[in-house]
Amino acid sequence: MRRRLARLQGSVATAIVLALIVALLAWSQAAQASKLVEGAYFDALADGDQARLALVDAEPSVRSYYATCSPAVLQPYRRIAADPGLVGLDIDQRILDARPEVDRARQRAAESTDAWLEDFARPTVAAIDEARVAALAGRSDSDEAREECVEEAERTVPSVGDGLASIARARDDVGDYLEVLNDARAATLAERQSWDAVLVGAIVTLALVVVLLGTLMWLALETWVIKPASTLTRAVRTVAAGSIETEIRPVGAGEIMSLSLHVEGMRRELLHHMEDMRLAQQEVENAHVMLTDQARELERSNRDLEHFAYVASHDLQEPLRKVAGFSQMLQQRYGDSLDDKAHQYIEFAVDGAKRMQELIKDLLSFSRVGRSGEEHASVDLDEVLGQVESDLSELIAEAGATITHDPLPTVRGEPRLLHQVLANLLSNALKFREPERDPTVHIEVRSMRTAWEISVVDNGIGIESQYADRVFVIFQRLHPRGEYSGTGIGLALVKRIVEHHGGHIWIEPTEGGGTTVRFTLARTVTAAGGRRTSTERAQSTTLG
Repeated sequence: MRRRLARLQGSVATAIVLALIVALLAWSQAAQASKLVEGAYFDALADGDQARLALVDAEPSVRSYYATCSPAVLQPYRRIAADPGLVGLDIDQRILDARPEVDRARQRAAESTDAWLEDFARPTVAAIDEARVAALAGRSDSDEAREECVEEAERTVPSVGDGLASIARARDDVGDYLEVLNDARAATLAERQSWDAVLVGAIVTLALVVVLLGTLMWLALETWVIKPASTLTRAVRTVAAGSIETEIRPVGAGEIMSLSLHVEGMRRELLHHMEDMRLAQQEVENAHVMLTDQARELERSNRDLEHFAYVASHDLQEPLRKVAGFSQMLQQRYGDSLDDKAHQYIEFAVDGAKRMQELIKDLLSFSRVGRSGEEHASVDLDEVLGQVESDLSELIAEAGATITHDPLPTVRGEPRLLHQVLANLLSNALKFREPERDPTVHIEVRSMRTAWEISVVDNGIGIESQYADRVFVIFQRLHPRGEYSGTGIGLALVKRIVEHHGGHIWIEPTEGGGTTVRFTLARTVTAAGGRRTSTERAQSTTLG
């Protein structure tokens, strides 16, 4: 479309430029012709009439002087003799250059006028002047002297007939010159009128071209833009009204056609998206049905789990207590009659029953996280840490441990669970201590934008980086049971409690040996069991 409009505008612009050039040329030529007609030709005709009148006046004065020898009648001739410009036939050179016939007529008139003056008028006046001087020698001006002058002049002056023929040629040539000059002026005037007509025609043509340009531009816009755009608008409105299956056909040309093709492509893409949305909605509905079923199943499983927890806390522990109790009674009552092997077996039974009781207790604690129904409250972690240190005082004293901490914040949570977190982490730090040095434990606190980051840093045996995630898996142990006691649930339980409070927990190596356990507690507690994103973890490791 741009090319079409460019071609159209180029053609019209060319026509306008040509019309302007013609108009300027016509105006220039008409102006020059007007200057010649009103200036140079007028002056030339005036000079020619002046020369003709001067000849008309001068020729009778010469003949009268010839007939009367009276100087008084010679005044018209004396004006020509004193001012040759009176018959000079001056004319603008532009006329002579443009009209050679005028130059030829002027030259003939000038030559004839000069011939009369040089061949007749001047010799005649000179001869009469000599005759008059001779006739008046010693006498006054009288009729006799004039008669004698006339008689003497008749003998010496040129032939009067020749003079008459010469002046007649001069008058005829000057008349012809004036006639040719008038014809040339008329021709120039006609040329000016022609150029005026051309100028008017060019202006009219320019106006018509402008009108034609407007008309063609309107027709072009109507054909190439307005009608296709209206058709495309109606089709788009039909689709927008809900008939998205209605095809939008290509209309117009160039950019309008490209636009209609793009709109049709958008319609098809929208149709595909709507179909995808319909399928996605169907999948969401199906997923909702599945989630509803799973929620019911989860509710049933929770009821079963609660029933299991009740059975485990009562029915399973009772037989274990009996096994342990009767085994100990058997050892006390019949200990003297039992050999060492029997005593060892009884110890194995008692130890196994006690470990089973401990395992069941830890499993119950793990399963009950988040299901106690206890409301979250403000928990002063400084107070919680004091209780933990009191509970572990014997272990701390036995290990000779030093425990320090930054001022701990007050958070929202379940006091019993947060107590268990600090207790498990401190007991682990004391349990996995380095035998060759006294254990030290320091609890650091960092204030983050949305959470508190708490770190338990010890100087114990440490955890290799490849096992940093494995230790949080339930029942996972990195050391034999005989070397370190425990069920392997402690860190898994801590992780479950921290995540229940909207935080995250991880392990980092400690410079110089030992372990650093970091966990976050949200300033605003999220939904139970919520997890923080990995970005939160990345933030906590970079804040100082």
